[in-house]
Amino acid sequence: YLEPKSEARLARLDIQQTHQKGQVQVVVTGFIDGTDSGWQIDLDGQSQSGSSSDKEFQAVFDIENPSLWWPAGMGNQALYEMRIKVADRVEFRKIGLRDAELMTENDTTGTGFTFRINGKDVFAKGANWIPADALAGRITPQKTRALLQSAVDANMNMIRVWGGGRYEPDWFYDICDELGLMVWQDFMFACNIYPADDRFLNEVKAEVHQAVARLGHHPSIVLWCGDNELIGALNWFDETRNNRDRYLVNYDRLNRTIETALKETAPWANWWPSSPSPGILDFGDAWHNDSAGDMHFWSVWHEGRDFDHYRDVSPRFCSEFGFQSYPSMDVIRKFADPKDWNIAAPVFESHQKNAGGNARIAETMFRYFRFPTNFENFVYLSQVQQALAIKTAVDHWRNLKPHCMGTLYWQLNDTWPVCSWSSLDYGGGWKLLHYAAKRFYKPIFVSVVPKGNEFKCVAINDGMENIDLDLTVETINPKGGMRKLGQTTSSVSRVENHNLMTIAQSDIAAEEMLYLSWNAPDQTQGSGSDVFAPRPYKSYDLIHPDLTCEVDQTGGIYKLTLRSKAPAHFVSIEPSFPGRLSDNGMTVLPDRPQIITFIPESANDNTEFVLRDLYSATYGT
Repeated sequence: YLEPKSEARLARLDIQQTHQKGQVQVVVTGFIDGTDSGWQIDLDGQSQSGSSSDKEFQAVFDIENPSLWWPAGMGNQALYEMRIKVADRVEFRKIGLRDAELMTENDTTGTGFTFRINGKDVFAKGANWIPADALAGRITPQKTRALLQSAVDANMNMIRVWGGGRYEPDWFYDICDELGLMVWQDFMFACNIYPADDRFLNEVKAEVHQAVARLGHHPSIVLWCGDNELIGALNWFDETRNNRDRYLVNYDRLNRTIETALKETAPWANWWPSSPSPGILDFGDAWHNDSAGDMHFWSVWHEGRDFDHYRDVSPRFCSEFGFQSYPSMDVIRKFADPKDWNIAAPVFESHQKNAGGNARIAETMFRYFRFPTNFENFVYLSQVQQALAIKTAVDHWRNLKPHCMGTLYWQLNDTWPVCSWSSLDYGGGWKLLHYAAKRFYKPIFVSVVPKGNEFKCVAINDGMENIDLDLTVETINPKGGMRKLGQTTSSVSRVENHNLMTIAQSDIAAEEMLYLSWNAPDQTQGSGSDVFAPRPYKSYDLIHPDLTCEVDQTGGIYKLTLRSKAPAHFVSIEPSFPGRLSDNGMTVLPDRPQIITFIPESANDNTEFVLRDLYSATYGT
């Protein structure tokens, strides 16, 4: 749109906060384009006004007993509306009062990487965000909100806006503010070599100034990061490998330009030079060095390593890692006829953009599972193993708290219907990974840590207070027999994890798995269960579980009661209409029915459900 240049308008607004106990001082600096004019700012019942002859003005507000903005799961997302009037123009900003720090302190291991919000260290749980659609015209606030809501519903508190995408619209960050999703914001430089001449760097400087000026007031943005994987790109090409000094200097010029422009626009902003990076002015390999900064760990997917290899590294913060699966069958039916339901069919190869991806998915299945009986079960099993891979990583890295203080898997969403690393299908449906994330990102969680000849049952508490936790450990065998190994109640700190129980490998028979169930009194999210298989699932002689599902429908909500006569692993429910299940991909045990709710996107009385489980998918009945 066009505006008369001579008329006064608000060009930029800088908002800086200083936090003290029981008080926040908000300093607002405004910059005016056009003619000299009067101004007025209203915030929290206070009003300040004046006139500006030098195109700049400042107002200071002291807010007593403020309502703070917290990440999801830690408190409310209080937002204050600010009204700004310049001449006859009125604008509004919603701001959150929060103190955000990036703690990168040296320790005996290296350098930590922790987000501290309002004085509380936060374990960041989330995923990477890419543009919501390959066709920008299809992106809407409503669709985007649904994707971001799905992140929060899976107990996430952070997303990383990847540097190979775009700076999102204002409303995107408004939604993150409202939902309590912390945003790690990359600048839009990714996976390549960029010029470093004055003409290009001047454009970069303007880009950074404008992006930060537009978005800097959002409480959700807790970090600005210089780029995605530009340090790695120095080793990706013959030209850069053979002339590393030249391109390293070029990169440093670009990175310094971005940092300087950020600090000129928002001196108080948290800055990180690159992702991954061991630290400022450290251009080392952050794909294999887990001692400092943030790490991208891709050895399991790109190098074809076992899932157990996730336990061989101990990152301070893992901002990228992933494993592929196929999109769900309801998505596949939209782009492939049944005659093309074959991973080697041209249709499917065109929907796989990672070289060797299809072969890697299939090869991994041979390691962990008996091979699926047909294409639909292949799709199902690809999602099972994706969930198992990411769960293995997150379980281990969450158990390292406070050494490790964040996991952001690659990736949350898809830009089109494709074989990928996402946990949400194109269109927003939940893959089995996303349901698994809802469980393994729970604030209170207990998981099994293999250690030598023992299995440690470690409790994780990301809540705001210490808790008491009741844990019961049992074994299950393929025929449904269960044997109690122990029970304990222990206090679990929110600062460090706690080993509740240690099980010797010799206490578990070859055909047995571990089943953990826990409950935290007076904790709304303090109950749960988990299954740990010491050996690959293909080595267990499963039997037919005789899985049944009783369906009741009342007031538009379906209640599904699942029962089995033998353990049914990774039970998947596939509704015939879009909607949200309360859980999926879970274990159903004999005499322990699971009750699942399904809420369809639109009211209907004829939803049907297809059930899958590991036995039926790999044994053929």
